[in-house]
Amino acid sequence: MLRIGITGQPGFVGTHLFNLLGVQDDVERIPFKDEYFADENTLRAFVRQCDAIVHLAAMNRHPDPQVIYGTNIQLVKQLIAAMEAENVTPHVLFSSSTQEERDNLYGTSKREGRELFEAWAKKSGAKFTGCVIPNVFGPYGRPNYNSVVATFCHKLTHGEQPEIQVDGSIKLIYVGDLCREFLDIIRNGESASPRPIPHGAECKVSELLATFERFKAQYFKQGIIPELPTKFDVQLFNTFCGYIDHKQFFPFDLKLNTDQRGTFVELVKLDNIGGQISFSTTVPGITRGNHYHTRKIERFAVIKGKAKIELRKVGCEEKMIFELDGSQPSFVDMPVWHTHNITNVGDEDLYTVFWINEFYNPADPDTFFEEV
Repeated sequence: MLRIGITGQPGFVGTHLFNLLGVQDDVERIPFKDEYFADENTLRAFVRQCDAIVHLAAMNRHPDPQVIYGTNIQLVKQLIAAMEAENVTPHVLFSSSTQEERDNLYGTSKREGRELFEAWAKKSGAKFTGCVIPNVFGPYGRPNYNSVVATFCHKLTHGEQPEIQVDGSIKLIYVGDLCREFLDIIRNGESASPRPIPHGAECKVSELLATFERFKAQYFKQGIIPELPTKFDVQLFNTFCGYIDHKQFFPFDLKLNTDQRGTFVELVKLDNIGGQISFSTTVPGITRGNHYHTRKIERFAVIKGKAKIELRKVGCEEKMIFELDGSQPSFVDMPVWHTHNITNVGDEDLYTVFWINEFYNPADPDTFFEEV
């Protein structure tokens, strides 16, 4: 078992890493609390238990940059002192930043902290990895602290309008990818400093904001799942959703359409990536449909009750008839240029789920009515 501890465990990256380690069969998590830095004996007991330590504890923001610098250097020195006092050499991973290259005290504290660990590792013969990390984003980060992504998402989901201070290009890594990178480094016993962590994507700040504004307009306002063509888009969407106040936002009311046939409601609408998913109840003896499509792909899935589905190719007389029973959920897909309908042939309400693919121009008619 790998015994791994994380300084800064309660923080943004620390929480994600702690959770990831919790589902690894070969890892034992050594708990850490921020208060350990205030008690030398507790800190020494912590380092004594660890095969590897990921040092994430740091100050990112403060009105006085000198406080940031002093705090971060002090944390590094305390950790080194505890390991030297216990005469232990766990594999240390240090979370540095691409801001090492900038002329600010935060970046300086990261560079000098990494150099302090390098000197300790050389003297003690320990493994050390000085990870130089791009901008980290993901759900549950602190707005106005962890990243511009966190700030944008929080403001857009809480009735505020974000402002762009500098529309620069930024390199980003998703917090889950970063945590897996840490775990791979530990398992491989990789010792290197500096050790650049590759970014997952690069884009301008204005592009980020435009993406999150699209998410707000579609998902937050209309309940539409937006188009997510890349892994990065999925990561941005999951991040955005992480800042929604779920207790206030859900349940999201759907529009219910009711007539003499029963009810019909759209469950999921997908933006250019698969159409929509709908649900209907149909009272006994009622038939829905009697139309055909020229491009749409459609699926009927019966999940309760008994149904008869009829299809007839336009221009032909032959019918295809399918009997479906919700006791064995099943579906029938509707080919293009086939008139189709569904009838409740049971004595209870029929429950049907419809999926329609809509890769077409909605302004161009696709549905034409004709009896089966």
